[in-house]
Amino acid sequence: MTHLPLLNERVLSTLNPDGSRRRIRPQLFRGATYKQRFWVGWGLMLLFVALPFLRVKGKPAILLDVVERQFVFFGATFLATDGVVLMLLLLSIFVGIILITALVGRAWCGWGCPQTVYMEFLFRPVERWFEGDRNAQLRLDRTGGGMRRLAKNGVFALLSVVVANVFLAYFVGVDILFGWVQMSPFRHPTGFLIMGATAALVFFDFAYFREQMCTVVCPYARLQAALLDKNSLIVGYKTERGEPRKKGKDRTSAGDCVDCDACVRTCPTGIDIRDGLQLECIACAQCVDACNSIMAKVKLAPDLIGYTSQLTLGQAPGRIMRPRVIAYSVLLLVLVVAFVVTVSMRSGADITVLRGIGAPYVLDGAGVRNQVRLKIENRDSEAFAFGYQILVGKKSQPLRPASELGIQVISPENPLFVKGGGRSTTSLFVVSPRSVFTQGRLSIVVRVQLPDGSFADQSYHLLGPDGSLGKDLKQP
Repeated sequence: MTHLPLLNERVLSTLNPDGSRRRIRPQLFRGATYKQRFWVGWGLMLLFVALPFLRVKGKPAILLDVVERQFVFFGATFLATDGVVLMLLLLSIFVGIILITALVGRAWCGWGCPQTVYMEFLFRPVERWFEGDRNAQLRLDRTGGGMRRLAKNGVFALLSVVVANVFLAYFVGVDILFGWVQMSPFRHPTGFLIMGATAALVFFDFAYFREQMCTVVCPYARLQAALLDKNSLIVGYKTERGEPRKKGKDRTSAGDCVDCDACVRTCPTGIDIRDGLQLECIACAQCVDACNSIMAKVKLAPDLIGYTSQLTLGQAPGRIMRPRVIAYSVLLLVLVVAFVVTVSMRSGADITVLRGIGAPYVLDGAGVRNQVRLKIENRDSEAFAFGYQILVGKKSQPLRPASELGIQVISPENPLFVKGGGRSTTSLFVVSPRSVFTQGRLSIVVRVQLPDGSFADQSYHLLGPDGSLGKDLKQP
């Protein structure tokens, strides 16, 4: 028979038995792990703020220009046409997360996730500065926040606006962002609305939603059931050593756990780590610092709670190298190598040859006129004039200049000027004798000179009537 929760049982750590919200007010223990996470967290926050301002090869370190469909990562520009490269990058990140989870569990959640970092090392310290420690905050929850909570929310709102503007800089660049800040919002309503919506979401998250982002919304916790194994690193309670629990100084027939509930009071998601591995645990190890501080006071050995694995907790030896770790590592290596090779093979520009608008070709006396559109996207940060020419043949065959076959190329813009990181399109007309077409087609190559002095060839087929010289030209 299915067991139904009793009215006095808590279903979620953030939910009271009556269904109301249980607010988590964790008690701070400044132990060794907290100090390490503090420096890691502030390093990540400073890196988040600094990256839009840093420049690599004259470009922002990271710029995700969705409007222009350009993505800059540490000096390399990726265009929307670099679908394979972006796919390899995303797959590498995804497999890397799986590998890290298999090895160190949810260390990302406790040490590197922005939700944890900003909550524990920016917003929560501001809250303690205004409202006091855990007991003072609980009193305010019962009696009302008053001016202290109002002032805190005002600071939260300012911090949310700052975070939202930094976030926006990743998508528009700091130069445009600085210009927007000095203008009226009516001059750039879209950007202002995006920033305002982002700031509102940040404020809602860190002022109200908080741990529910980890326990209710984030899918990573639910994936860990499939990603973890019994050798993965977790934060665990040593049951054999700690049980049975007993308060007081008399430790006769008692384990090391003094049942002080410090590990529960300090948990940012409100769980009891002594109940075993749980979905809500983010592996922040705040319970480790709390328990160690109590163990020091009662003169017992530290690390009753600590980083361990399920096998180690069961008194069995753990293993780092195991089949799934080896498989994930090999797959990640293959993806990274494929990504590096694909990036190294990219040219300095993305070249696209398109057919002209209208009729596929026009018969003009004894000639056949094709309109060709040439689009060039410059990956370089500097402007460049791209020269180009038309050759007849295929890439795999010897190419011949178009003029040798009586083909005339009319190109109003040659070279084609393209600004750094921009794109330009030009139209050119190719007038060919009817005799050069075979089965209504003529293979050509558009050769474009790149900024580094090399050339990029783009194959294309001109359309026209059937001719008689195609056999000699070996056209398809």
